[in-house]
Amino acid sequence: MRLTRPTGWLLLAPALLLTGVLLIGLGHMLELSLHELDLATYRLKAEYTLANYETVLGRPVTWRILLRTFAGASLVTLATLVLAFPYAYLLVRTPSAAVRKALLVALFLPFFIGQVVRAYGWLIILGREGLANAVLTGLGLPAQDMLFSYGTVLFGLVQYMLPFAVLLLIPALAAIPQDIERASEGLGAPWPSTFLFVLLPLAGPGLIGASVVVFTLTLTDFAMPEILGGGTQDFFASAIYDAFFQISNSGQGAALAIVLTGVGSLIVAAIFVAAGTGTLGFRSAR
Repeated sequence: MRLTRPTGWLLLAPALLLTGVLLIGLGHMLELSLHELDLATYRLKAEYTLANYETVLGRPVTWRILLRTFAGASLVTLATLVLAFPYAYLLVRTPSAAVRKALLVALFLPFFIGQVVRAYGWLIILGREGLANAVLTGLGLPAQDMLFSYGTVLFGLVQYMLPFAVLLLIPALAAIPQDIERASEGLGAPWPSTFLFVLLPLAGPGLIGASVVVFTLTLTDFAMPEILGGGTQDFFASAIYDAFFQISNSGQGAALAIVLTGVGSLIVAAIFVAAGTGTLGFRSAR
């Protein structure tokens, strides 16, 4: 049954409403970023200016934090996909109902625990007197300082993003008939060749979608870098927070937020342009 035009718009209404609210918020943030802080009154000046952008983009520390954030988001995305793909593949292909249920329970369980709670849980596990060091000392090895490092922040982000990636990969893999893999192997292709030249290309839309979601979520994450980094491993969201709440310069904080949103949006747009509109699951009308 074909949807009528009014029904289609009605179904789209909630998404359009949320998008509209987001655009209104971004518009307000953009307007805020065009007002410079008056140090005499500690209020934003009435006149419009690009001074905040000149200050933000003219500081080497901004580019250093931006590079650190994008490098971290890229590494987290890569590591998450490497771990999520076999998990999703096993969940989809396993003939055992018990194994599938166990994998689903393990997948959804983290969603019942907030990100902040999980971050503090890693503080307990990886702390100097935590479980990880207890195991090391029990094996006769010296205790290690595992917290407040760049690697620890990335580790926490991978653990947080993994369920999102798996959920996005499951439909893509479930849509691939297992007979295609069997046909490839029946024609003499070894499993690595089937994986590289058959399975991965067919799962491409799911991989691209999962990459975009994980990358953008990591790019704007605040809790993991702040808690596991201990304030020493700043990501861009931390810089925005500091501008708003540490130095009380909302104009500069808004400028930082617009820069992050703009650069992140350009990267995501470039990914979709390179991958094609088919990545989104649409087909061009004929």
